[in-house]
Amino acid sequence: MTPPVLVLPGPVTRDEVRGLSDDVRALLHGSGARVVVCDVAGLGPPGLAAVDLLGRLQLAARRTGGRIRLRDPDPALRALLDLVGLGFEVEGEVEEREPALGVEEAVEPGDPAV
Repeated sequence: MTPPVLVLPGPVTRDEVRGLSDDVRALLHGSGARVVVCDVAGLGPPGLAAVDLLGRLQLAARRTGGRIRLRDPDPALRALLDLVGLGFEVEGEVEEREPALGVEEAVEPGDPAV
């Protein structure tokens, strides 16, 4: 199933956050998906307003039983999100808990069997 996509426009005002949160909930309910992809390429310069928006969208998604995934985040936005402790899944990246396909952990000689 292809997750629904929400394109976030240029700088988002505080008044628009509630509507976008409602859009995330509607996309999760309407599609039956567990993930909404948020295209953040046009979000504008990274700042605390963008962090606040994405945090609120993630909260709205979690309360609905889903989550959001970011598409095309600016590297500065990712660094800012990491700095404030908000980790987001990014489209096209391997999930943190899953090893990439074809990658095996090395075993040192003399390691005890598990």
